[in-house]
Amino acid sequence: MTDNRERPLPNEKNLLTLEMNECSSGTMAVSTTSKSKPPAKKKLDDMPERGTWGGKLDFILSVVGLAIGLGNVWRFPYLCYKNGGGAFLIPYFLTLILAGIPMFFMELALGQMLTIGGLGVFRIAPLFKDWGCCPERGCATDYEQAFRLLLTLNPPGTVMPSSIGYAAAVMSCWMNIYYIVILSWAIFYFFMSLRSDVPWRTCNNYWNTPNCVNAYERLNLTCWDHAYNSTAVNRMCAVNQYNISMKELSDPVKEFWERRALQISEGVEYVGGIRWELAGTLLLVWIMCYFCIWKGVKWTGKVVYFTALFPYVLLTVLLIRGVTLPGAAEGIRFYISPNLSKLRESEVWIDAVTQIFFSYGLGLGTLVALGSYNKFTNNVYKDALIVCSVNSSTSVFAGFVIFSVVGFMAHEQQKPVAEVAASGPGLAFLAYPSAVLQLPGAPVWSCLFFLMLLCIGLDSQFCTMEGFVTAMVDEWPQLLRRRKEIFIAIVCFLSYLVGLSCISETTRPIDTGVTGPTDSSALNAWC
Repeated sequence: MTDNRERPLPNEKNLLTLEMNECSSGTMAVSTTSKSKPPAKKKLDDMPERGTWGGKLDFILSVVGLAIGLGNVWRFPYLCYKNGGGAFLIPYFLTLILAGIPMFFMELALGQMLTIGGLGVFRIAPLFKDWGCCPERGCATDYEQAFRLLLTLNPPGTVMPSSIGYAAAVMSCWMNIYYIVILSWAIFYFFMSLRSDVPWRTCNNYWNTPNCVNAYERLNLTCWDHAYNSTAVNRMCAVNQYNISMKELSDPVKEFWERRALQISEGVEYVGGIRWELAGTLLLVWIMCYFCIWKGVKWTGKVVYFTALFPYVLLTVLLIRGVTLPGAAEGIRFYISPNLSKLRESEVWIDAVTQIFFSYGLGLGTLVALGSYNKFTNNVYKDALIVCSVNSSTSVFAGFVIFSVVGFMAHEQQKPVAEVAASGPGLAFLAYPSAVLQLPGAPVWSCLFFLMLLCIGLDSQFCTMEGFVTAMVDEWPQLLRRRKEIFIAIVCFLSYLVGLSCISETTRPIDTGVTGPTDSSALNAWC
């Protein structure tokens, strides 16, 4: 086997072709050369430029904005506490070094080298991108010469499916649809906090039930034990002139979330209508997302200066306020205290892999797309190390912010921290709103928290959206590149229409709904 290689030029004007010759000895000689494409047609000469980042910082902040999302704030701190505190950092950083950073660097490097999105990048291995068939039957693709080499390893007529790139694009599209729904909830809470007091403090609202009792009133309830028989005893309380079981009592924070924000129906069998208030906030977020990416990466690179940096200001403000609260030290101690015995459990290691894949956005083609707008000589290895360091450090930093408040909640409610700690939507829309009730100036802290969630989630949303759009535009440049703004508007509008199904009265948000695709990614990593 002889292999004569010349480095291909890193742009769309050169095409890598493989020539295969059969030697007299029965072996095959493969030569790889870089040949220029035929002169482009006049129609292609008029095509708009693909674009590049306006500066190195634009690229770094965009990737930081993609990587740092809701999982850093509401999932990593809980996983750290749940899986042994500081001991969880051992499998987390091992996974980061052995899998996270290499895959993160690989995706950025492939995009930068090939200058193409998440679909076209698989042309580096035609087996993963195009359909192959028997050359004797006259079948051919743009990379026919390369396929001839691959087809020698397969029987004539074997079909090689193009599933990987399109599967990543479909997953990215669906993530765009349901991830942004969480941001619509955050905007709803933000608007509801713009008043003299937060509306989930009392039970005197039209959406509250007779079973609603706030935390302070619950301490003064008249309760007694009611025996049904010799073994069953139920705790009864007098509430609003009714005798109600303590198990049936609810609090105003939960009722605001379920009966005001989501207006959840009694069951999935009861088909409810669309929550039009949430439909409005969802439309608002989609409009924001559109105007963040409609002018290309040069415009996006300027938007991330705010969306990527401002959350750190809010996190710092919330941390300063959190550590000054009574009970904060106990919450932080719970967060970082190592329990090395947890490392013997497989679930701890699986959670570490899941968090890495979820937080770093691996396997979606978005990193490939963002890297493709770099100059070919950019030091992408250094960029990958910087972003990975910032991302993981932010996760640890956010843990101190969250558990300082969780410790305060446990102190006020006189409960163990373990009973107060929560993850996912339960933390963002139940635990933290409960905490701000106990702070002076509750509406201010509520607005800051939900504004932080919006900024953190928005840049992850529009960067993932940019990855999907780039993949489609690079796949059909003649059709879409000159109409990119219209194409983005169509994608946003269709995604909004599909997303309306996620804000109906039958929708029941659960944590697995936010991290579901990640579990599949982690499973693939283990396999």
